Amino acid sequence: MNITMTNRQGKTLSVAISGQDHAPVIVFSNSLGTDKGMWQPQVAAFEQQFKVVTYDTRGHGQSDVIEQTTVQNLAEDVIDILNGLNIEKAHFCGISMGGMTALWLGIHHADRFHSITVANSAAKIWTEEGWNARADAVTANGLADLVKTTHTRWFSEQFDYQHDALAQRTIQSLATTPALGYAESCRALAQADLSTQIQQIQIPTLVIAGAFDPVTTVADGVFMQQQIQKSELAVIDASHLSNIEQPELFTQTLSQFIGSIQ
Repeated sequence: MNITMTNRQGKTLSVAISGQDHAPVIVFSNSLGTDKGMWQPQVAAFEQQFKVVTYDTRGHGQSDVIEQTTVQNLAEDVIDILNGLNIEKAHFCGISMGGMTALWLGIHHADRFHSITVANSAAKIWTEEGWNARADAVTANGLADLVKTTHTRWFSEQFDYQHDALAQRTIQSLATTPALGYAESCRALAQADLSTQIQQIQIPTLVIAGAFDPVTTVADGVFMQQQIQKSELAVIDASHLSNIEQPELFTQTLSQFIGSIQ
């Protein structure tokens, strides 16, 4: 079921709900330049036993572009979705930018989550200068240049992304992401540094790193695992979008983690 929800700023978010009505809830959060469709393999696996919620992060997919966005806003959108759906507590899994959202939620809204999973992410991703320069370039020139090279950042050389339907669809979702929405998210990530706060996280946390990820490295994953008390680290043989490159392994890793804490 696809629905439109309104956040606390009065803007609309596109949300999809599937699976079992009275089951535990798992929420998935997409990466920069993608949409909720990137979670297709995980939704198919988890909807057998869970209520599954996916949503287009603000400025992506069918959700509104919202100016002056921060990581706090990204996280509060999730709380607004939970409140709107009358969900008291959920498991949360975010990848890349969605992983940064997961960390913020774990620090500030731990009471709403059974667990967080932080995939292919970091307490600080890249550099402020890099993100702001990319935001400026995308605002001026659109996303076409990024679309051409994104496979080198998202997928490893071992992965035949050209013949993988979901990989192709996800690259296409970057091409159709609003340039302003993408740029706003870049600026949010430029400002975001949670490295001194993540040791406050007290809920079960799974960190997933891609062995070949050039963006958010295994070292970033190790740092988070060392800082967060109840955390474990899984390294998957994949690049940045590990849930697409290794869908079965990603799903199995996440499923075992959630099963261990229920």
